[in-house]
Amino acid sequence: MTNGLTHQPAHVQIQALNRGEISSRELLDLHLAQIDASQINAVVTRDDSAARAAAHAADARRARNEGTGILDGLPLTIKDSFETAGLRTTSGAEDLADHFPTRDADAVARLRHQGAVIMGKTNTPTYCQDLHTDNALFGPTLNPYDPTRTTGGSSGGPAAAVAAHLTPADLGSDLAGSLRLPAHYCGVYGLRPTYGLVPARGHIPRPPGWISSSDMVTPGPLARHPRDLDLLLAALTTPSPEENIPWGVTLSAAQRPLGQLRVAVWADDPSCPVDRNTADALAALEGTLASAGASVHRTAGPVSFADSLRLFEQLLHATTTATTDDDAAAAELAAARDLRTDDASPRAAILRHRTQTHRAWLRANEERLRLKRMWHRYFADGQYDVLITPVAPTAAIPARSRSFTVDGTERSFFDQTGWANLTSHVGLPSLVMPITHGADGLPIGVQLVGPSYADRALLVMAEHLAPLLGGTVESVSAPWGG
Repeated sequence: MTNGLTHQPAHVQIQALNRGEISSRELLDLHLAQIDASQINAVVTRDDSAARAAAHAADARRARNEGTGILDGLPLTIKDSFETAGLRTTSGAEDLADHFPTRDADAVARLRHQGAVIMGKTNTPTYCQDLHTDNALFGPTLNPYDPTRTTGGSSGGPAAAVAAHLTPADLGSDLAGSLRLPAHYCGVYGLRPTYGLVPARGHIPRPPGWISSSDMVTPGPLARHPRDLDLLLAALTTPSPEENIPWGVTLSAAQRPLGQLRVAVWADDPSCPVDRNTADALAALEGTLASAGASVHRTAGPVSFADSLRLFEQLLHATTTATTDDDAAAAELAAARDLRTDDASPRAAILRHRTQTHRAWLRANEERLRLKRMWHRYFADGQYDVLITPVAPTAAIPARSRSFTVDGTERSFFDQTGWANLTSHVGLPSLVMPITHGADGLPIGVQLVGPSYADRALLVMAEHLAPLLGGTVESVSAPWGG
């Protein structure tokens, strides 16, 4: 049992700890051996001595019946964009190669407060700013299903590590699909929680020491089972003592049985078409849901895909300017002033967004609030309980490519995250779950979207749905690099 325990979901590993079938120190060493043997370059920084000391402390607490929390003794990895006290944190950037924080990011502190044993940091592109996980410090992370394919980014290291059984779960982050795209490409579960539930202080690329973060970045868990995401969500929404917050969050898991759900499926859109494999997977899922008794309706969502994406891009490029130095900002402003009024190129759009006035941003934020109200009404009027969309137009694209094709038609590199970014700027909970594999063996997932604070209801739905899809709920069997 113990030799195969690293392939079990996190909640099964916690049960084994609680029953005394294995110690935290033994479980940690099993995972460290997995990491040692791995070829995918997902875990890039370790401090085995500190991790073993934390595991020993967890074992001592358990022996005294003084467990710290719901994750007590469970080894976890953390995306290298989150500051971890005493453990190198680089966000994949050469200029942070020797950055050893003295304080945990708030999300990391919450996991430690619940007893998690931090055994290492997982790879990310430089400052989380790419859809491939590769950087000059550590090199590329390889997809456990096919090393010639990308893991996605920026949480590619976390997703690959979970898929390859190097860790039972990981803490990732999502601004523009950064958690959900890798979860899809690597065939694992990933949750972008309702915005604001999990604090982002201590997440880089905002510089070390900054208190604020982007108005869209959201920490979230990745795992091989929706029940594991539920455990981590509970930990991540429980403030640590250092935060001095006098209140807590209780998220309802209330959800009607699968056969009573009203499900909308937004399967395709001219603004971001999907390939045949993805379309077939969604159609098969619709059939599975209908066979289970759910009311399934293929429809568009409550907003215009193109208009929502345009607003997202405006807000995204605005929030990324916070740390631009004065000289670079002045140069961008001068370049924007020199643009022709009829220049509709991507470069021109980015420059205009990065140099927009505060008034323009306020109006964009007003548009965002109106979009949020439209989404709220979409669910609140009782017509639908959940919306299912693609995660991306295709399964994992070739590594290092800067474009991709959808059934032979070339698409923009950034179309990979078009579907994910429907919810990025409006803060809705969005869950990626694997549902099948394509003819090439690559995993294909879907995105479940619900109303604000319906995070746990989405997890309940995923747990009920997964066994009907052939048991993908139990584990991910990535064939390479584990």
